[in-house]
Amino acid sequence: MNTKLENKPVKTNKAAKADAELAEVLKPGQSVELLKELHILTREGRLNQDSRRKLKQVYHLFQFIEQLLRELPEQGAGATLADHGAGKSYLGFIIYDLFFRARQGGGHVYGIETRSELVELSRALAQRLGFERMSFLNLTVAESARASELPEQIDVVTALHACDTATDDAIAFGLAKKARCMVLVPCCQAEVAACLRETKALALSRTPLAELWRHPLHTREIGSQLTNVLRCLYLEANGYSVTVTELVGWEHSMKNELILARHTGQRKASAAARLRELLAQFGLDSLGDTRFRLA
Repeated sequence: MNTKLENKPVKTNKAAKADAELAEVLKPGQSVELLKELHILTREGRLNQDSRRKLKQVYHLFQFIEQLLRELPEQGAGATLADHGAGKSYLGFIIYDLFFRARQGGGHVYGIETRSELVELSRALAQRLGFERMSFLNLTVAESARASELPEQIDVVTALHACDTATDDAIAFGLAKKARCMVLVPCCQAEVAACLRETKALALSRTPLAELWRHPLHTREIGSQLTNVLRCLYLEANGYSVTVTELVGWEHSMKNELILARHTGQRKASAAARLRELLAQFGLDSLGDTRFRLA
C-alpha cells in the first residue's frame, strides 16, 4: 500500500535551537508582540545577544519589583507604579505585561519621560496592545510631583539608570507621594564629585581622608559611591528600610547598584545624624540644604 508523506516544513537544527532558547527565556503568558515592538525580539521572534542582555536586566529587576508589589495590600492588585526616566518604557511595559495585565480593572503604570517623541511612541504602543491602564507623561521628574495627571499617592516608584540628580528627584517624588516602595538604579552621579573637586584644596589641608579623591578618577568614583551612601541614609532618615544589592552581573552593566527602599514609617535619628556628619566631613554642607534636606 502506498502512503503519502505530508510536506511539513522541517526545522533546521539552528531554528530548533533558537525556538528552544526563546521558550526558555519567555515568561508564561508573556506577549511576544510586545517584545517585538520593543525590539527585544526580531520580527521573526528571535533574540540576539544585545537583546538577551537587555531582557536579563529587566527580568532581574522585575523580580524585585514583583516581590514588592505582592507585599502590598491585596497582593498589589490595585497598585500604582511610576517609572521615572522611562525612555522607551521597556521596564513599564514589561511590568504591566507580566503583573498588571492579568489583574483586570486594578492597578496603573505611569511612565514619566522628558522626550516627547518617546512619550508619543509609548502611548501609541500601549493603545495598539490594549494596555489600557498605562499612562505616559511628558514631564521632568521634578514636575511630576506637582502634576494633576498623577494621583496623590503612588505605591511604587522606579528609576532605572536615572542620570545624576534625576535619582534624587525620584526620591523626592517618592517622599512627596508617600511611596510604599522605591526601586532605584542610579547612573552617572556627577553632582557630589563636582562639589568634592571644588573643596579639594581645603580638604587636603584639613584631613588625610581627602587623599581618597585627590586624583580625578578617584574623585569620580568616590563621588559616585558617596552619593549612593548619602541617598541610603536619607531614605532611612525619612522612614524607609533600605537594601542595597547588585542588579545583574558586572559583565552586563557597570551601572549595577540597586537600591530597594520599603516604607516603615520609622525615621532613624541615627541615619539623620550620620548623614549630617558625612556631609560635614566631605565639605558637602550645601547639599544638606538641597538634595538631602531633613525635616
